[in-house]
Amino acid sequence: MRYMATYDLMETIRNTNQWLGATAKTMASYPAMAAMPNPAMQWLAAWGEVTERTFERMVVKPSWGIRTMTCADGRDHLVSKEVVVEKPFGDLLHFNVLGREEMARKILLVAPMSGHYATLLRSTVQSLIPDCEVYVTDWHNARDIPVSAGKFDIEDYTLYLMEFMRFLGPDTHVIAVCQPAPLTLAATAYLAELDPDAQPRSLTLIGGPIDPGAAPTEVTDFGRRVTMGQLEETMIQRVGFKYKGVGRMVYPGLLQLSSFMSMNADRHSKAFTDQISRVSRGQASDHDAHNRFYDEYLAVMDMPAEFYLSTVERVFKNREIAKNEFIVDGHKVDMGAITSVAVKTVEGAKDDISAPGQCIAALNLCTGLPDSKKASHVEPGAGHYGIFAGKSWRNNIRPLVLEFIDQNSGKSGKPANINAA
Repeated sequence: MRYMATYDLMETIRNTNQWLGATAKTMASYPAMAAMPNPAMQWLAAWGEVTERTFERMVVKPSWGIRTMTCADGRDHLVSKEVVVEKPFGDLLHFNVLGREEMARKILLVAPMSGHYATLLRSTVQSLIPDCEVYVTDWHNARDIPVSAGKFDIEDYTLYLMEFMRFLGPDTHVIAVCQPAPLTLAATAYLAELDPDAQPRSLTLIGGPIDPGAAPTEVTDFGRRVTMGQLEETMIQRVGFKYKGVGRMVYPGLLQLSSFMSMNADRHSKAFTDQISRVSRGQASDHDAHNRFYDEYLAVMDMPAEFYLSTVERVFKNREIAKNEFIVDGHKVDMGAITSVAVKTVEGAKDDISAPGQCIAALNLCTGLPDSKKASHVEPGAGHYGIFAGKSWRNNIRPLVLEFIDQNSGKSGKPANINAA
């Protein structure tokens, strides 16, 4: 499958389905069709509308949609999205609230590079902006990165995080969500060895696979069973001629999406069938619950092949982070070198992607850190998404994280306001 033809074939199928949806909607909505009192026409128009929107969203990067924020002074302030560090494979964004005094808390939110854009953390960012200066890693779609930019694997990812931490300085509090948790832990440990003065004050790891073998899930079982040769042959393709990254080896977003959907095929099928029925009855809207969720969920990005393959091999198969054997740029990183950065882990009791036990393993790796600087929390009834973007995050986890940050900031931060979001 490692050919441009297969990449372009998937794009052709996506484009064709989008066209079929647009054609069906246009034909069934033709005014003359109103003379035929047949509910099948309404259903066909609804099917076309849902189908067109579904396949169109797969290649569109979602907007952050954070334009204003109501602050403690009771006024609405404009929010400016500024790139403060620009790199070939990802930027560091700052959500600058115009006209507001700089907040005491400075947070680096490390977004996952796992198929979706950083906008997946939109609600997380919105909940933190009222009380913090928020910086986010905004990873680029690999299909838009020229081959001349070189490779990007988990070692490069770790070095990027180190550069971002150095830029923000030692008063930073880092929050890593899901996939980047083990690499963020490694970046912090490497900084502790090379540049201790640049270490962040605290590190919060949310639902990350620090030790995938601690609590097996369907994801970890897949990573254990499949061989690297099978992955490279079935998952990796070359970007087609349509994009700037033509010729780059990637794990295509459309292929990732098919894997995501297959894990809960019945649930997704029912969701789309119900949405078609709602559209046909005139009960749907452009920003209803279905569209809000799937506009984000369906927007996928290509991952660099070397990043995907090295993640599976070194994090899941060889468990280099869990065994404290991770090497970056020829240097063996020792997690025990973390002696002053407070570390907190957050897990969801019903997380079926990074099950409870995988993330808390980070605390055992930090052998040089006193127990007073370690903390953990397991959220009852919360799944993977809920621990960073749902009701559990807003009402329970976010206040705990901000309290942990204030306890380890070295200065008093402004109190958390759980209703600010």
